[in-house]
Amino acid sequence: MELFILNAAGKQNDECFASICSESSMFVSQRRFILKTCGTTTPLQCLEPLLLLVTKYAGFDAVEDVYYSRKNYKRPELQQSPHCNFEQEVAVLDSFFKDGAAYCLGSVNRDCWYLYTLHPLRGPRRGTTEPDQTLEIMMTDLDPEIMSIFTREECSSAAEATLRSGIDKLLPDMIIDDYLFEPCGYSMNGISKTEGCYMTIHITPEPEFSYVSFESNVPLESYKEVIMRVVKTFRPGKFVLAVFANKTSVAAKAPRELEKEASFGDWLRHDVHYCRFKSYDLTYALYSKFPS
Repeated sequence: MELFILNAAGKQNDECFASICSESSMFVSQRRFILKTCGTTTPLQCLEPLLLLVTKYAGFDAVEDVYYSRKNYKRPELQQSPHCNFEQEVAVLDSFFKDGAAYCLGSVNRDCWYLYTLHPLRGPRRGTTEPDQTLEIMMTDLDPEIMSIFTREECSSAAEATLRSGIDKLLPDMIIDDYLFEPCGYSMNGISKTEGCYMTIHITPEPEFSYVSFESNVPLESYKEVIMRVVKTFRPGKFVLAVFANKTSVAAKAPRELEKEASFGDWLRHDVHYCRFKSYDLTYALYSKFPS
């Protein structure tokens, strides 16, 4: 896999290094590697070299946990192998991990979300004592006026797009690294000034297939305010929400709280699933703007 790093310097604090890599964001900490991609990138092709590098340079010889997730594609026929379908992706993951389990949440013929994670059948699960949580918001059918900000016609720099859109106010305590593509498109990473928290946003603004993804692991007892800020900022026609939290996280009750959240302002819920894994609780939900 060829990965073009737009900002090799990236941003870092004492716990995390973050870099924007063309259509992707990369976060590296002492025991975790996160790669967030969009477009037609092929992230699963990095698994073998990544595991070799981790063993050689970090000395780790076992994978404690894996989370591979994505929303269903609008144009799956444009994807490259092994990302043409979820069954193909699961086959690749199963070739590396013996305790993997695959899930699909939502309607398979409309909006759904795929997840692959480790689910050992025997023995205790390692890595459950560290607090951990993740919020993902995947937005489609976005407001064209907002999306126009993320074009070179409207903004001359990424910094201008970040300020005009209000992205800098979503989670204010973040060091931002942003990039505005030519002629359109936007990516940003944010890491907290003192802790290992991150946020990342990727934007495809073209009206025919507009898409915005937001992800963060900021620890909060409730994510309702953050979710409301995000959807008010981008004004999607609909969005998919996924919230993970383990038992030791301050966000441990957030999945159950969001399971009961029937609306966010004008956005009404159409689908919801609550799952309890060995270490984590998860809520998936689909919302669309009234009256669609």
